[in-house]
Amino acid sequence: MPSTDTPSHALIERVQHEGRELALVVRHSFRKDGIEFFTPGSYSQQIGYMNRPTGYVIEPHVHNPVPREVHYTNEVLFIRSGRLRVDFYSDRKEYLESAILEAGDLILLAHGGHGFEMLEPTEIIEVKQGPYAGDQDKTRFEPTLPDRIKLKGMRR
Repeated sequence: MPSTDTPSHALIERVQHEGRELALVVRHSFRKDGIEFFTPGSYSQQIGYMNRPTGYVIEPHVHNPVPREVHYTNEVLFIRSGRLRVDFYSDRKEYLESAILEAGDLILLAHGGHGFEMLEPTEIIEVKQGPYAGDQDKTRFEPTLPDRIKLKGMRR
């Protein structure tokens, strides 16, 4: 069974299963001064939050070529408008639990499987490693039955 860890100081939710982080949710109402990175350095996608005052300067820069090896696709979804349900699955395609995401929420899908149902018209911005490899990029499987949906642990 997955566990959800929600620190009291922030609206950051982590979905875990068997000691592995499946997803990281940053709720739209999260606020903090300064900068915070939510992901460990081992992730192929890094998620950070910045809240800087007027006049703060980030020096101009370019990024240097750094070889990186990526084995699995991580997805970052920004819910621009609407509401959806995300269903979390283990690596073995076993249904675990679900959560509701709404406009302004962000989710990093790091491990395991996932599926979605739009609860109202929804716009999503997706960021992931490319290029997309078509059918080689993912293995599709049947979703859980509607009567098995569990909205446990996370905000509804």
